[in-house]
Amino acid sequence: MKAIVLYSGGLDSVLALGLIHRLGIEVQPLHLALPFQPSPPKKSGSTMAENLFREFGLKLKTLALEEEFLRMVEHPRFGRGKQLNPCIDCRVLMLETCGAMLPEFKADFIVTGEVLGQRPMSQHRQALELIDRKSGLQGLVLRPLSARCLEPTIPELKGWVSREALLGISGRGRKEQLALAREWNIHGFDAPGGGCLLTDAGYVRKLRNLMKADMLNISNLRWIQYGRYFSLDQECKMMVARNERECELLAAQALDQDILLRPENTSGPTALIRGESRSEHLDLAAAIVAYYCRAGAQAEISIRRVSSREEKRVFREPLPESRLRSMLIS
Repeated sequence: MKAIVLYSGGLDSVLALGLIHRLGIEVQPLHLALPFQPSPPKKSGSTMAENLFREFGLKLKTLALEEEFLRMVEHPRFGRGKQLNPCIDCRVLMLETCGAMLPEFKADFIVTGEVLGQRPMSQHRQALELIDRKSGLQGLVLRPLSARCLEPTIPELKGWVSREALLGISGRGRKEQLALAREWNIHGFDAPGGGCLLTDAGYVRKLRNLMKADMLNISNLRWIQYGRYFSLDQECKMMVARNERECELLAAQALDQDILLRPENTSGPTALIRGESRSEHLDLAAAIVAYYCRAGAQAEISIRRVSSREEKRVFREPLPESRLRSMLIS
């Protein structure tokens, strides 16, 4: 038999993959890249994933879910969590995608690293049953870390997988997973965390502002991850880097029609304007950049559209803090 293993790069998905492979099932790890979630770690020679894939002779398949995910975020069928996280809709979409790929991989069922009771919205018993049913995969989703706490699945009932060899982990604790990782010599994994940016209150405030301005798209989702976010008005937004690394990341995210601002006579941040900008926006943005510079009374700011070589330089005094704070969304 063969299984698609939904692989996130976290410890639970690695343990699920390893457990199923050790039971003699051929596995195909599949990573579904979502705009709001981190990718699996990629540092050469240092990740548990590389070691595990090398041991088993596996190749990770990655598929990006972007536009589908955006539509789901705007119009979730099953509600949201504390922030903008549509966790149940997200799992349904991921399983639907896996289900559609079963013929391509000649696979018989799907494996996930989900643990019963670990996440409050999407991993309680009723949610797991709903997700399986709405994805059209009822009985074909095996969660080997918690299988003995759940109803038997088709792979278990048909004898493809021994239920006795599966685990019965539940709850938010990690002791059993960490013990299994030590036993299998799995190391180099990140500490558990929320992961999804849609659960981050600061990011969500920026995202809501984009949605209100009808500026929700994949490029903007990546752009607002780096720096301080300013809403200059309904149609014009600005990001100001907080450190050298963010200066590089913002410049890398720049689109042809974006406007790039950089201080010339002092150290200070790179900034990027996106949207419908006018001359008053540029003056305001230059004063915001000057606020974060070390020039004293004035800073010389270069202003250039990314697609053009032409630039202008202006001297600006720092924007008063009270006005700056009125536009800052963080």
